[in-house]
Amino acid sequence: MAYRFLADLVVCIHLGFIVFVAAGGLLVARWPRAAYCHLPAVAWAVVVEVAGWICPLTPLENVLRERGGGAGYETSFVERYIMPVIYPTALTRPIQIGLGMAVLFLNLGIYGWLLRRRGTMRRSSRP
Repeated sequence: MAYRFLADLVVCIHLGFIVFVAAGGLLVARWPRAAYCHLPAVAWAVVVEVAGWICPLTPLENVLRERGGGAGYETSFVERYIMPVIYPTALTRPIQIGLGMAVLFLNLGIYGWLLRRRGTMRRSSRP
């Protein structure tokens, strides 16, 4: 039971990481120092997707599920609603590369917007 809980926890952390990578640039608008965590996370996510690597959280979750006696994903909330978001069934290599590029360009857009906004604020605050 504890292993299954830990596996679900890993899945939730994995989903949180994905959301942070996708939208964390918006946190930087409020807390600029968040960029110190967000930019390396984006770089990691893009490299994992484009290179076709497996995120280390995936094998960890699988090991925890196996130790918990579960061979597959049964029907917990996490397994039913969150797992398909993280591990879509129709994920192909070109889609994976596209997702990596989408994450990269989304974040380039957010950071570009933040930099323009910052420049506009500096110009408007000058006497």
